[in-house]
Amino acid sequence: MKRTGEMPVPEIDLAELPRLVEGARSQADLIPALQRIQEHYGYVPPAVMEPLARHLGIFPSQVQGVVSFYHMFFDQPRGRNLVTVCRGTACHVKGGRGVLRLVQKILGLKDGETAADYSFTLETVACLGACALSPVMVINGQVYGRLTPKRIENLLEMYQQAEKAAS
Repeated sequence: MKRTGEMPVPEIDLAELPRLVEGARSQADLIPALQRIQEHYGYVPPAVMEPLARHLGIFPSQVQGVVSFYHMFFDQPRGRNLVTVCRGTACHVKGGRGVLRLVQKILGLKDGETAADYSFTLETVACLGACALSPVMVINGQVYGRLTPKRIENLLEMYQQAEKAAS
């Protein structure tokens, strides 16, 4: 996940790590431990990989291998708002490419990028499984279908306003 701008990655306090990996004893416990770590930090910080490997009695490269192999794990912080645009066939036929272009323009992000202030992350997926609602995007787990340019603008403005109000 790339970030736009020059904002540094937030510092990670490793003091929580022992509590997060409590009960994890071997390589068999690696994925559940990584899930708890990601749930706590919002991603799997590279700084936790070596201590986690020591705790489990495995090589750090094994931890890194699992994090890089599974798409559910992220080794960089993601935005507070996750925008996922569908690239599936039904969405493509109904204007999905235009949806992506408009979202990119409004957020100033490319696919796979996170805003420098960590407000938004933009990603695409092969299919969201909501073909009857195409074109579709998901924002923070909420599915938005039958998208039009105006609806996209309104939705993203709503999330941008919420970000401004929260800061």
